[in-house]
Amino acid sequence: MTRARLSRRAGWVALASAALFALLAVWVVRAPLHLLPGDTGLHRWSVEHRPAAAAAAARALTDTGTGLIPYALLLLAGLYAGRTTRQRAWTAAALMLCLGAGQALRYAVMTLIARARPPVEDWAAHASGWSFPSGHTTTAAMTAGLLVAALLLRADRPPSGTAVALILLWGAAVGLTRVYLGVHWFTDVIGGWLFATAWLSLLACVYLRRTDDRPTGDPHPADE
Repeated sequence: MTRARLSRRAGWVALASAALFALLAVWVVRAPLHLLPGDTGLHRWSVEHRPAAAAAAARALTDTGTGLIPYALLLLAGLYAGRTTRQRAWTAAALMLCLGAGQALRYAVMTLIARARPPVEDWAAHASGWSFPSGHTTTAAMTAGLLVAALLLRADRPPSGTAVALILLWGAAVGLTRVYLGVHWFTDVIGGWLFATAWLSLLACVYLRRTDDRPTGDPHPADE
């Protein structure tokens, strides 16, 4: 399959994900109390099934999806993906820039929608800002996607299926901890996943369009 065809597919995925995110956002805004089916029930279940040990484990996991940790992971991924010193520096910088731009756009959308969080007395972790889409969820999902992309860029060593699965599992698990800790509604997490999918697919579309139209099995141009 050529990169041009992959680019078109990524573009369609970006469009579909963005459309689903927009529909969900409109539903959230127009729903009574901004709550959708399942939000209240899942929140109540989380609060009622949260022993201290499980809450502590969830807090430890959720903390990996924010702050400097995602950027540190992308820095290491960029250093791994590049073949030369220059490529490593550019790749690491590009990965972190993609994450930062996605976070900025997510923050603008969150501020525009201004959905309230669950009741503060149910929180088992610190939280700030509006609720939709979840920041931790979006950041972890975007980071996971960019980490997988970095593994794919290292074409001389095919990525391990186990490594890819663990990265994606981490990205999803961070989002679920936000519901379990009582600081987000489940639809905040779904919104974060959709937003991240749209953003990553758009990045993939742009990247593939800017590269040569060659079979994906051809790793890199000879001068690299």
